[in-house]
Amino acid sequence: MSRTTMTLAAAALTAVGLLVPTGAGAAPAERTPTAEARAAGVTGPGEAAMGWRQHDVQQTPKRSTAAVAATPPGVPGIDVSSWQGRVDWAAQWQAGKRFAYVKATEGSTYTSPTFGHQYTGSYSRGFIRGAYHFALPDSSSGTTRANHFVDHGGGWSADGKTLPGALDMEWNPYGAACYGKTQTQMRSRINAFLDRYRARTGRYPVIYTATSWWNKCVGGDTSFAAKSPLWLARYASAPGTKPAGWSTYSFWQYSTTPVDQNVWNGTLARLRYFATH
Repeated sequence: MSRTTMTLAAAALTAVGLLVPTGAGAAPAERTPTAEARAAGVTGPGEAAMGWRQHDVQQTPKRSTAAVAATPPGVPGIDVSSWQGRVDWAAQWQAGKRFAYVKATEGSTYTSPTFGHQYTGSYSRGFIRGAYHFALPDSSSGTTRANHFVDHGGGWSADGKTLPGALDMEWNPYGAACYGKTQTQMRSRINAFLDRYRARTGRYPVIYTATSWWNKCVGGDTSFAAKSPLWLARYASAPGTKPAGWSTYSFWQYSTTPVDQNVWNGTLARLRYFATH
């Protein structure tokens, strides 16, 4: 997600009426991005977005100038963070998108400054929308982070337009890939987050991840698939191998051009059912 390519992408979207630009917002000065993260545009805490670094495609940065990928079967949607600023939801609807995930929180302290208007704006336009949490498993317990997420927009309600929250588990932009945790420790922290989120909302969150990161940092435990639907990150023409335990995906982030592109693996009626139940 280089700042240059992200700026170019945003400019292109603005030109066609898809996005309304704004600042990325302030973030707490509590962590220092790695050199790799800085090269990808993550210059401070809170700036990491879904898939900032993707290993499933020859270790190329997430934000690329590649041609827009063909939309796979399913219901199209997008995910956004402070990088996108004020989104033109009417234009996104006109482009065929029907759901959106919005970054709400990161770690145990950060709250996105653009969450409110992105989350409310998508809802007002008719999108089925949800919130996501960028996990920092070394920042605090899973319980603490789940509470921070729910307390700052990551909740769920059975109104048919609110998706269960998503837990973003991926490469660490501030240090070691697995956040200094063993696979056993990582599993424990993820489970604590899942269980607390369910206790607070009545639903397990969706888990967003790339197969490469999950298998490296979490391992072969298949029990997560019995709790959480999979949101697969893979920028290719096919979803490929799923993380251990999942035989299919519910959401698939398949492209990042000109903004993160996703599909729901089913019909719009099933997506509404998923949002309700």
